[in-house]
Amino acid sequence: MIEIPSDLNPDLVPLAFLLGTWEGAGVSDFPGAEKCNFGQSVTFSHDGRDFIEYVSRSWVLDNEGNQIRPLESESGYWRIDKDRKVEIVMVRDQGIVEIWYGELADKKPQIDLVTDAVARTAASGPYSGGKRLYGYVKGDLMWVGEKATPEVPLRPYMSAHLKKVVTPEEVAEMARGLGDLPDDGIAFFK
Repeated sequence: MIEIPSDLNPDLVPLAFLLGTWEGAGVSDFPGAEKCNFGQSVTFSHDGRDFIEYVSRSWVLDNEGNQIRPLESESGYWRIDKDRKVEIVMVRDQGIVEIWYGELADKKPQIDLVTDAVARTAASGPYSGGKRLYGYVKGDLMWVGEKATPEVPLRPYMSAHLKKVVTPEEVAEMARGLGDLPDDGIAFFK
């Protein structure tokens, strides 16, 4: 279920499906890099202004699903205009800053993005741009990313399937909304 916080900037309502913390796993595979399964935690939050703050952390997983080491971290700010055009400023831990532009699909929670500008530090690896697709599918957040380098044309490199994390405060709020339940608990379902 998508909730729209009362203090959310009205301009951001079309992006409300992103809000919250999402966790899950995915696959990373790109020429010249280690192919691996990874875990990921992504948080989309807001403070009432006209942007959503984005923070993502991922880590390499072993065959049993245990964390081995950090993989990637990125953070940024997402905005949307009245025509459903999305813009993102993102910084990656590898020394890369990106400007992304895209669009929220009509009548479905799906965002297609492409890099417009990329700046790299001298220490960062080769990277010339990318594409991403985010979608809210049956209550889960799914995404796939493509990237290009001067040596490798644009191709898929990461994808993940994330589930929304419910905090103890959210559980307590849901419980308050239930009101008085019958003592046996079964009558509630009749």
